[in-house]
Parts: sequence; structure tokens; C-alpha cells
Amino acid sequence: MKKKQAALTMAAASLALLVTSGCATGPDRKPGDPFEPANRAIFTFNDKLDTYIAQPVAKGYQKVTPQPLRQAITNFFSNIGDADNFANNLLQLKITDAVQDLMRIAMNTVFGLGGLIDFATAAGLPKHHQDFGLTMGHYGMPAGPYLVLPLFGPSSVRDGIGMAVDVKFNVINYFEPAVRNPMYLAQFISARADLLGATDLLRQAALDPYSFVRDAYRQQRESLIRGSRGNNAPLPDYGEPGDSGGEGKPNENGAPNYEDPGESGGAGGAAAPNDGLPNYQDPGDASTTGAAGTAAAAAGAGAGAAAAAGTAGVAAAASTPAAASAPVAASAPAPASGVTAAPATPASAP
Repeated sequence: MKKKQAALTMAAASLALLVTSGCATGPDRKPGDPFEPANRAIFTFNDKLDTYIAQPVAKGYQKVTPQPLRQAITNFFSNIGDADNFANNLLQLKITDAVQDLMRIAMNTVFGLGGLIDFATAAGLPKHHQDFGLTMGHYGMPAGPYLVLPLFGPSSVRDGIGMAVDVKFNVINYFEPAVRNPMYLAQFISARADLLGATDLLRQAALDPYSFVRDAYRQQRESLIRGSRGNNAPLPDYGEPGDSGGEGKPNENGAPNYEDPGESGGAGGAAAPNDGLPNYQDPGDASTTGAAGTAAAAAGAGAGAAAAAGTAGVAAAASTPAAASAPVAASAPAPASGVTAAPATPASAP
């Protein structure tokens, strides 16, 4: 209890420090990070603490502890964390994920020797990562300014509030202090040992570690929230192409059979398809009645050119003069109705 009160007091003190120092940031303010000077100071403090205390302890733990035992300890604390995932998935009304979390806890606790062996993942039950900050973001609460908390690292106003609520969902919090404190320490060392490789990558890749961590943290949280909202969105129901009356029915191979764009059913419609290929009427054919028929044929040809005309049709269209009033030059007479003619080679213009 004293440790939790001390942690909350430290978080409140750091928040007060950031708020009071916000007035002095002046031109250094950045969108989403108005407390950057104070954040950088706390980030430097956490980095020194990590460099000189946390990393040596984690490296010593990694050196003296066999990898199978380290994996078992990681699985144990991961199984405890599924209780927090279950509670937050339930609050977000993600019933499927909550049931999976509950099944993970039951399977790993019973068959995995209290969670030392992760049978649930091997059985196909995915591991979720939820907290109360994501739950508030799921319902539209903004993240607020970026914060760096002492010992806890990157956060935000919303996630800082969620961190205090997540303590209530942590099973370790309800153990006796003689058991709780060593378990908190073991959980921290195990988690820090698992992130040693990420620390080396950060130092090598980032020119400004503070900006890198800030941007990565915010992008990750936004991605998790968008994914959380997307899970509940129903998939659009696109129906079969032939479901609405008047449209084509699927052919024998299951592909949709769209009607020839030129078949309008009225006067002046294009000729019927020949051997399954659309037969667009020659624009110069006098049998087309009126400007309406010409416009309909041109619209049908434009709509279906990419799908049905093929390379030859595209080449013929490219070689045709652009002026609509110019006579159509052809070396062969217009094809009869229902007969598909080969693309005509235009004669030289008069």
C-alpha cells in the first residue's frame, strides 16, 4: 500500500511540475508536447536511472538465468496480465476478445502450471494488449499532452489516469506486501531483460532518442485505438452482382456476367454481342437514330473500353481523329448488323 501511494504521489508531483513549467516553455512548445522542456529533464533522469541501475541488473539476470526459466517467468506475468486485458476488453464491449482472454487464463493456469507454459497461444488463442487508457481512447477521450513520468516513462494525461485504474485490475496488487513487492520487482526485471535488444537499437538508430520515443509511443497508441474501434465495425455487405433485378447473373465459372453497356433495350441500342464479345456499333452507321442514340453508344463504348475492347480497340481509338464532326475514314464498308468486323486501318485524310 505504501509503495502504491508513493508511486501515485510521485506521478502527481511530476504532473504538477509539468503543469507549472508549461508557462515557461515559450517558443519551445510543440503541438501535442507543450511540456517538452520538463519532459526532456524527466526523460534524462529516467535514462540515467536505466543506464546505471536497471540495465546492469537486467543483464545480470539474463546472464545467470537460463533462457527456458526466463521464458517461464515471462509467461507467468503475461498470464497475470490477461486479467487486465479481460477487464478492459469487457469494458469496451469486445465480447469475443474478452472470452479469449478468459480462456487463456483458464488454460494457462490449469494446464500451464500456473501460467509458466503458454499453451493458449499454441492453441490459437491470440494475446491481447489492453489497458484503461486504451479503453478511454476507444470511447473518444483525447490523449491530451504528452507526458514523461518518473520511473514509468512515456505517457499522456489520459494514459496516466488509466495507469492508476489499471492498478485495480492487477492481481499482484491484492497479495500481501511480503509477496507483492518481490513480485513487482521480479516483473520489472523480467520485462527490462526482454527489452535489452530494443534499447541497443534505439541508441543506434535514433539521432534524438526523446523525439523518437515520443513519436513512436503516440503512433503506437493511436494505432491500437484505431484497431480497437475497427474491430467492432461491421463489414460492408456487398451482395452478389445478380442480386438486384435487371443486372447480370453469374455465369458458369462463377464470375459475374455484366450486361453489354450498349444494350439499353430501347430504340437505337447497340447490336447484340457476338460469341460472347461486345459488338459496339460503328459511330458512322446511319442506322443509329438521332443524337440520343449516338450519345448512348459513345457512353457505352467509353464505359466498357478498358474491360472489353482490348489492345486492338485501344489502338484503333488512338488512331481515330479527335474531332467528332470529321468523317470516319475506313477502307472497308460498315459491317452488317450482328457481324463483328476487324479493326479498320484508317486511310490517309483527304
